Amino acid sequence: MREAMFYRQLSEGRVACDLCHHRCIIPDGRRGRCGVRENEGGRLYSLNYGKTISVAADPIEKKPLHDFMPGTKTYSLAAEGCNMRCAWCQNWEISQRIHSEDAAIRGARITPPDHVRKAFEWGCRSISYTYSEPTVFIEYALDIMIKAKSTGLANIWVTNGFMTSQALEELLPYLDAANVDLKTFDDGVYRRYCDGRLAPVLETIRTLHRAGVHVEVTTLIVPGVNDDESQLRQIAAFIATELGAQVPWHISRFFPSWNLADRPPTPIETIHDAERWGREAGLRRILVGNVLR
Repeated sequence: MREAMFYRQLSEGRVACDLCHHRCIIPDGRRGRCGVRENEGGRLYSLNYGKTISVAADPIEKKPLHDFMPGTKTYSLAAEGCNMRCAWCQNWEISQRIHSEDAAIRGARITPPDHVRKAFEWGCRSISYTYSEPTVFIEYALDIMIKAKSTGLANIWVTNGFMTSQALEELLPYLDAANVDLKTFDDGVYRRYCDGRLAPVLETIRTLHRAGVHVEVTTLIVPGVNDDESQLRQIAAFIATELGAQVPWHISRFFPSWNLADRPPTPIETIHDAERWGREAGLRRILVGNVLR
């Protein structure tokens, strides 16, 4: 365990976690909504520090990133946990399993220097914090990022964008690129299906862009959730007007998963409609995933 960053001590042994926009108030002996930050005696601890649940060398296009270091390999890693609970989560085995008070945190013990060494050994030019939500293992990620940056490796976050401004400020000096999952443009959908909110995600995207971080945006189109024309046009307009027409928008097809296992895959026509609406909004780089062209 490692004492967590971004928390305040309160009365009666409680702590206030300021890592993400849930801003959990956590009693002694309990965990936050992410399942991996625990109050022990009035101190907040990161339970997943140093525990790697998944690691691989991926094509950078798989993150997905289209315009950042194309054609290279990226060293991808994750620890368990997530601060959202998306009903369609495709990596629920490592991001959602942990949501119980007594769940043990799994993962191989790999030190930050060892991750950096492996990245070079595997021929990677960057390290990606991905598969689960890197915000909930920020202490571990930052230690790796600082070491990676000093050796010339780029740092990439694949994120839901729900971290606080305090957390984001700590990341920015070491962060080179990010793919942010903009799940919907409807706050009600965020609350109902993801246990999240829209406004903080939009502000994270803006902040990353203003700071000069390379930003790309992904939207998984889920039937009956975020597939209506209004939402998709609003996402495209947000990217075009606030980030720029050259910023890539990755639109992906949903397949049944986790709590939406009984829902049909996204119709191909919906994907093509979203692509057309994006182009009508002025976007010049629209990437279609999970569809045979």
